Amino acid sequence: MSIDLDRERLSEAKMLENMPRIPKITEMVDVYFSSSKSDNLDSDSSTLIYCTLVSSDGIDQALSSPLWDLFKRDTMPSAGTYHGEVKYLRYGFTDWVEPLVFFRTFYDLYDEYIEICEEFRLFHNLYHNRKTDEYIKIDDDGNDFLVAVVKPNRVQIRLKEIRQFLAIKEMYLLMQFGCQEFSTYSLKELGLEQGETHQQKSSMHWHHSYNDWILPEFESFGRLVGKQLIEPLPKSKSGFPGFAEEPKKEYVEFIVGVDEDGDEIINTSKPDSLDHLTPVHFRKQVLDKYYQLPSKYSVEDSVLRCGSLWRMMIDNHHEDKVCVWLGDLGRDLPYTEQQHWQTYNIPPEGSVSETYFRRQIMAQFTNSDRPEHLFKQRYNHLQQESEKHLGWHLLRPLPHGEEYHLNALRVPSTDEQRD
Repeated sequence: MSIDLDRERLSEAKMLENMPRIPKITEMVDVYFSSSKSDNLDSDSSTLIYCTLVSSDGIDQALSSPLWDLFKRDTMPSAGTYHGEVKYLRYGFTDWVEPLVFFRTFYDLYDEYIEICEEFRLFHNLYHNRKTDEYIKIDDDGNDFLVAVVKPNRVQIRLKEIRQFLAIKEMYLLMQFGCQEFSTYSLKELGLEQGETHQQKSSMHWHHSYNDWILPEFESFGRLVGKQLIEPLPKSKSGFPGFAEEPKKEYVEFIVGVDEDGDEIINTSKPDSLDHLTPVHFRKQVLDKYYQLPSKYSVEDSVLRCGSLWRMMIDNHHEDKVCVWLGDLGRDLPYTEQQHWQTYNIPPEGSVSETYFRRQIMAQFTNSDRPEHLFKQRYNHLQQESEKHLGWHLLRPLPHGEEYHLNALRVPSTDEQRD
């Protein structure tokens, strides 16, 4: 490398420039990062980041020095002697710092691996995709969000979920960082002087130094080590029941009729301000979204479900439309789903199906006459009866995880060639 590039590397100018910036709340932040598989700093450049959680009463102590308070090797339970008394410590040698990321090693007898703090995972009820080592959060509407990714040399977590967790824990995120840059040029050749610089602010403390190096492959090096503190969100923004603000329920307006002049009659779907049993009509394509995601949604005879998060009764017994009671739209659907249905809303023509009317209004048991419903019903009945009388299934069962092929069967909503 050139002298100019090496001088810039050893100065850690880019790191020092970016450090004061607090990441946006929607950003994925490095809670652990190592520039090499091992922590041996034998290359010309090395960066290590390791974030911890620090209690409110430990902030002053944490920021009193740029040196790290907890290392990845110190995250296992231990015991220490204090004033002649042996004390159990859950995490390393301090009781005011907690790890967010754990490193599990097994004496080179088994593969080591990284895991995110169990309390954090349970707090957000994160789904762990073991194939990709990604952690997914599902909100109350059934939407998926990537919250964390674990890789051998890097762990990233979205800052929003970290700060929500900190709010309830009444703790802060302490971002510990360390960088070393080596050069084949001497300090004199680089125009640098041996020495060190300290800087301490309310939420940061770092130390930077230049030194000569005595090993043959390098002549000099620069070292940066420090910490940066990130605050928790207010408890009202934590999203945790009992602490978080109650979200304001929103409602979409739908077409419920046409007046004598041909103008559409619009009504809100807010349950306490309407006639609940007002039928609202939609183009049949409104259900395509749900059929295309059978692992998440289930379209059944008279029912639409999103796992166990929400469900809504629907009249899906027509050739060209779907009907829903206005009150059900406001009561049972999340606002984002109401918006989806609104785009397919059409002025009403005719009434609800006889099947739906008998079930919903007359409380009568009535079979569907739709072929997609009848097929699934008779397919399942055949499987049950063959198992009962023959001891085996007449039709080979679908492999585990491929049941969606059956659930997604339907009469197409359009005559497009693709359908």
